[in-house]
Amino acid sequence: MSSPLLSILFHSINQRKRAKELVMSSPNGIVEQGFTPIGGIEQWISIRGEDRANPVLLLLHGGPASTYSVFIPTLQPWERHYTVVQWDQRGAGKTLRKNGDASVSGLSFERLAQDAIEVIEYLRRRLGKDQIVLLGSSVGSLIGVMVAQRRPDMLSVFVGTDQNGPDTLDLSHQLTIARLRETGNTKGVKAVEDLWRNRPSWTPHNLNDYHQWVLKASATMGIPNFALDVIFPAMMSSPNHTLRDVRDIVRGMKLSLDALFHELMSFDLRRYGNSFAMPFYVFQGDSDLFTPAAAAKAYVDDIQAPQKTFVLIKNSGHLAAFTRPDQFLQELLLHVRPLALGLAQTPRVS
Repeated sequence: MSSPLLSILFHSINQRKRAKELVMSSPNGIVEQGFTPIGGIEQWISIRGEDRANPVLLLLHGGPASTYSVFIPTLQPWERHYTVVQWDQRGAGKTLRKNGDASVSGLSFERLAQDAIEVIEYLRRRLGKDQIVLLGSSVGSLIGVMVAQRRPDMLSVFVGTDQNGPDTLDLSHQLTIARLRETGNTKGVKAVEDLWRNRPSWTPHNLNDYHQWVLKASATMGIPNFALDVIFPAMMSSPNHTLRDVRDIVRGMKLSLDALFHELMSFDLRRYGNSFAMPFYVFQGDSDLFTPAAAAKAYVDDIQAPQKTFVLIKNSGHLAAFTRPDQFLQELLLHVRPLALGLAQTPRVS
């Protein structure tokens, strides 16, 4: 049997299995998915939870345009404690399919942040909540910080993961080179040093080349490969995604990176200040070479918030919420859910 046919068969079998597992029978639960007008276009939103009284948690995916809606089955245990919202951002996944490639024209972080604010406003109306928990991952952590600064009234807690800091790329480079040297990969050391030397003239292609070497360095650390071990299986087993959807995700990532590349490379979190009006948490993979824990910790140390905490997700690299969803959930239950329910005090921490 040819490889494409095997892929289709594998995808179909896993889809049926996951679809059965995702059936929800809770009398006070909610399962909704579909397109909602956001920012002048129809954008795809999924809402799932076993109890509408639970706090609402909105994920801001990374990428750009690497939609996390493929991880709905992975995060199913979270639905007992949160109403979990997945959103395919402008230029990503199902939202891209609905609106076409032209919807990526003029894409910017400002536009994504405004879209996120509109999504939160929609969720507040739809679910009857004054505030929600905002979880920003990777590039989504940048958008999340922008939202947290502009509309603190809508957020009970901000959680960053795969959190970018002002010095993330520099530290990523240092740790990647060190790891390649430790493992005797002289070819990799030279390739990364050559790329780094030409960084001012990088294109999206160069950034992707650099990330491939970071991924190879990460693979030597005994942690899950977030591309092959986490994202790909999730795509191929998601009951909400056809093979055409998978192609749309890949296409959206390329289109969105092209559109956002220069802004992404020059993005400076310090522009948005270091004072936040809500509790601020960061749960970071301890072995993440893409957004190193030390850079995220330095960023958290520098901010002011009513309450702030930095937590390491053990034996995890990038996409810690999906490589170690059980520990991640435990940290959410310990640190975030009581605050979201108004059951815990938030003493001032500077």
